[in-house]
Amino acid sequence: MFSFLNGSAPSQRLNDTSTFFRTLLESAPDAMVIIDEQGTIAVVNNQAEEMFGYDREELLGQPVEVLLPERLRMRHKQHRKHYAGEPTLRPMGIGLDLYALHKDGSEFPVEISLSPVTTSVGDFVSSVIRDVTERKQLEAEIHAAREAAELANKANSAFLAAASHDLRQPVQALSLLNGALRRTVKEPKALSMIESQDHSLTAMTNLLNSLLDISRLDAGKVTPEIEEFPVQRLVDRLAAEFGRQASQEGLTFNAEPCDVCVKSDPNLLAEIIQNLVSNAIRYTEQGSVTFAASVDGDRCRIDVIDTGIGIEADQLRSIFNEFYQCNAKGSSKEGFGLGLAIVKRLGELLDHQLDVESTPGKGSRFSLWLPLAAEQVAANDEQSDVVHTEEASGLLVLIEDDVNVANAWELLLEAEGFQVATAASLRETEALVRHLDAEPDLIVSDFHLLDGSTGVEAVNAIREFYDATIPAFIVSGDTSKVVKDARLLDNCTLLSKPVDTERLLMSARKAVETGVVPRD
Repeated sequence: MFSFLNGSAPSQRLNDTSTFFRTLLESAPDAMVIIDEQGTIAVVNNQAEEMFGYDREELLGQPVEVLLPERLRMRHKQHRKHYAGEPTLRPMGIGLDLYALHKDGSEFPVEISLSPVTTSVGDFVSSVIRDVTERKQLEAEIHAAREAAELANKANSAFLAAASHDLRQPVQALSLLNGALRRTVKEPKALSMIESQDHSLTAMTNLLNSLLDISRLDAGKVTPEIEEFPVQRLVDRLAAEFGRQASQEGLTFNAEPCDVCVKSDPNLLAEIIQNLVSNAIRYTEQGSVTFAASVDGDRCRIDVIDTGIGIEADQLRSIFNEFYQCNAKGSSKEGFGLGLAIVKRLGELLDHQLDVESTPGKGSRFSLWLPLAAEQVAANDEQSDVVHTEEASGLLVLIEDDVNVANAWELLLEAEGFQVATAASLRETEALVRHLDAEPDLIVSDFHLLDGSTGVEAVNAIREFYDATIPAFIVSGDTSKVVKDARLLDNCTLLSKPVDTERLLMSARKAVETGVVPRD
């Protein structure tokens, strides 16, 4: 079974050990090499022969360094002498990458465990050697995959940052110009064209937002900011938009009054509701879409109900998949089938249960379950008096560094009746306020400005100059934490590009009348 070095007395006596001992070494799963006090190979097993490519007769009596790359042999002799002084059971070369040498001259990575063996015929060291080539290759592949994932994540983050601004900017300008045209054009045929343009802009905006939302969710860039608030605030904020969408499709939108307060992220919840209502409108040919909220036990139940085409039972699970669209008569081909995928992801992120009931040909009900707020406040306590004016008026400071977008803003706001003074940076803003004849009634600012300053700084500069908390809107396509700091400003609302012009103008008129921006 084993061959020992001829002429060596310790080796001869080792050869007399029990058959059991020899069988045990041969059956070991790893290569084993035993050396004597002089570092000479005394025992090898079959696995060692296979690993190193030698017959055992070629190894016995050779210095163990023959199994090491030549560049490591001198250092190994020193380590071996050190180990002989303090022999212990331990791994060899802790923290180091170890390499062995095959007979054909190729190197391969190994792990080695050392074990001192003291016998009546002398001291030996048993080495258990494992070839870790496959594991090292796997580790290298994992490391490469991790680096590739990190690069992809950085690229995705860079895309989100660029897309959030560069893609939203032209859509923002188009939306503002469309709003200005609707206020200045009177000819019926031109108005019809403008309405068609607005419909296309809405579809483009929804698609852009959906693609960016999916990218942000995939990149883990969405972090909920939970607070307690009345559901009616969302109804007030979104009802006009939903009503316009439904009206364009010849449908009725019903928003039932709700005095329930819930615990959620108001902006992410609004995104869920927007997607549910938009989806309901898309798949409803006639009839209505209804938004309702009620208390059910210790939770609030929000329902979006439509009289649309309905969903077949075998498709109910698939509708939440990305890019899936119902294959049914009357189904719309608009969009890419991302709305419900976003709803599902956001619902899971917020830990809000989502249910769906549907009857083909009759309609669907999507239900979202939310925790109730600790305190229930009457909806009327959270709302300001509605403002009714025939024409907007007041001085508005507009801070925008993109010339095309600034011009579109100015056309829209002046068409609404506001006086507009413009600036493109913090420095221009500080110069502007020193030449105004009156204190501004409202500030509208982009977040990222020309000189690297921010809308927050510009708003604060105006307020400090007049020693007044002038109502303000900060508009941005950026979704990073930095921009969300704008939410910390008092009497200020952060709006995402592209803004809904009707909603913005309604809020602007209310802010000018009351001196307080409506809660977003």
